[in-house]
Amino acid sequence: MSTEARFATGDWYAVVGERVTVLLPGSRRDRVAGLWDLADSGADADAVLDALLAGGLSSLDHFALVAHSDDSTRLIVRGAPSAAVSTTAGDDVVTAAAGTTWAERLVTGVTSLRVTLTGDGPADHVLTPGLARVSVVEFGEPAHRAPAAPASPAAPAVSEAPAEQSDLAPAAEDGPATEAMPVLAPVLAPVAAPVPAQAPAPAPFVAEAEPVAAPPLTFGRPEDDPTPTGETPAVPAEQPEWPDLDGQTQAGPPAAAFDRPPIPGQEIAPEVVADPVASLVFSTGDVVAVDRTVLVGRAPEARRFASHDQPHVVTVPSPHQEISSTHLEIRPGAGADHGSAIATDLGSTNGTVLAQPGLDAEELKPGIAVSLIPGAVLDLGDGVTIQVTNP
Repeated sequence: MSTEARFATGDWYAVVGERVTVLLPGSRRDRVAGLWDLADSGADADAVLDALLAGGLSSLDHFALVAHSDDSTRLIVRGAPSAAVSTTAGDDVVTAAAGTTWAERLVTGVTSLRVTLTGDGPADHVLTPGLARVSVVEFGEPAHRAPAAPASPAAPAVSEAPAEQSDLAPAAEDGPATEAMPVLAPVLAPVAAPVPAQAPAPAPFVAEAEPVAAPPLTFGRPEDDPTPTGETPAVPAEQPEWPDLDGQTQAGPPAAAFDRPPIPGQEIAPEVVADPVASLVFSTGDVVAVDRTVLVGRAPEARRFASHDQPHVVTVPSPHQEISSTHLEIRPGAGADHGSAIATDLGSTNGTVLAQPGLDAEELKPGIAVSLIPGAVLDLGDGVTIQVTNP
């Protein structure tokens, strides 16, 4: 079976290794870090399954496990997940009957495998080793995907897929499965292409009386003395009011209360670096290079950056308003964190959860910068996650 994998966003956790993928409900976040450590080290299915069941089967009503080898695929489902398997010999649907421990199959000649957890949306995001929040996961080349050349005589080959193809047909009409590939391709390139700003950047917030001497002020960073003599340049008598877009968070000066970096004596990283320190793979399909500050939120604003140091501004959907307007900042690190990406929650209403490989998940403290390692996943809420990968 092809190693190509895709997913649709959702509330379940996908722990994805090179050989084994484990799917767990969102309520089982406590087991995610330990399983990722095993999967990332190349452990086989038995070792991962032993770790999965170490906490007891009675507390694990729902899960799925998919393990790949050179000539076969091992599939285990328990509870809610169901799997549609297409092989060279035909199709099958694997579910666990009520009252059974689980359903297990060892199949050969697999051409595609679709594990449905919640919902039945199109799997239009590329799934790479690491952690993701998912509702559907697909492996192999889906039967409903059309060839690259629509007019090619090879097109009828799609019709060879057996009856299970009808369950996947809606994704062919929507078309995101093929369109998402060019968007996510930069994650494999040495340098990912930056995402353009969502709106024209406003002018930097500096004192009008000293337009030349005043240095550019960055989002959330305390203002330094701009003059050699220690004199403070003139500023307007009243600071402008900054819009509170979600009733809880504000963009601009209020974030300056967060004194970053939090480590005394740590040097401040430049706003723009020559080489990206990481790539950010969003569950929405965006890929952003961390070669400067990245601001994320449902309506992010960067009022205090100089025009030549404008950050990447990434707008993400938040239908339930769980994500704040300017929710999170990710930037290149400095000092001990040089060469790494640094994440800071900007006082968001509902917080940001960070899952680092081999560590327990934690909620970021507002204004406190945390160094990110490849494979880390940031959960902003509303099903939006950011996976950190090497640049």
